[in-house]
Amino acid sequence: MGLKEIELKEEYRSDRDDIVAEFFFPCLSNCIEYDRCVDFLSIQTLATISLAFDNFTEGKAKLRMVTGHRFKTSDLNLLTKLFSEKYTKLFDGKLIKDTKIQKLQNIVDNGQIELKIAIPNSEQVADSFSERIGVFRDEDDQAVAFTGTSKESFSTQTRDFESVDVFTSWNDKSRVERKMKDFEKLWENKTRYVEVYDFMYAERNNLLKYSSEWITQD
Repeated sequence: MGLKEIELKEEYRSDRDDIVAEFFFPCLSNCIEYDRCVDFLSIQTLATISLAFDNFTEGKAKLRMVTGHRFKTSDLNLLTKLFSEKYTKLFDGKLIKDTKIQKLQNIVDNGQIELKIAIPNSEQVADSFSERIGVFRDEDDQAVAFTGTSKESFSTQTRDFESVDVFTSWNDKSRVERKMKDFEKLWENKTRYVEVYDFMYAERNNLLKYSSEWITQD
């Protein structure tokens, strides 16, 4: 089943829809590429995206994510180990016993997850990077783009009240293509007002920060 076969709405809103069950899960289950911008990334979110769906665990899907530079300390430490070559061989159950983390490490090692960091470089952008777009693509080269949600927190206890606007390549091709181009420009560090770095470059050069603002986020 491809993205075109999913019964998608033009908008999902927390007061009338289960955004995770009705939108995110079906699209993730039927895509082979997922590009995402979020302001905050946690290990829980990354593991859920990459491990809960057959296309990822079977080695067919790829995730590219751009996130802001603020992290919880525990997430930053584990992300550094996941993406650092010098730690790769340690994730064999000796240091990290959680099998989900081991599977996540395998997916990272397989090149299915790429992570970049966006940091504002202009006085015209206050605080941190917080763009909220995403694009799913399937094997038939159909695409679904969306805007309006800041993060995927799949826990029922931590979901925000939010709305998501959805655009499809078969009904709104020009807008989907624009979102895809916006993401590609960001990924290639060709977007005004922000600098985009590979995660490990940002980590090695002390560009990543721990912020107490995220301490209660999941």
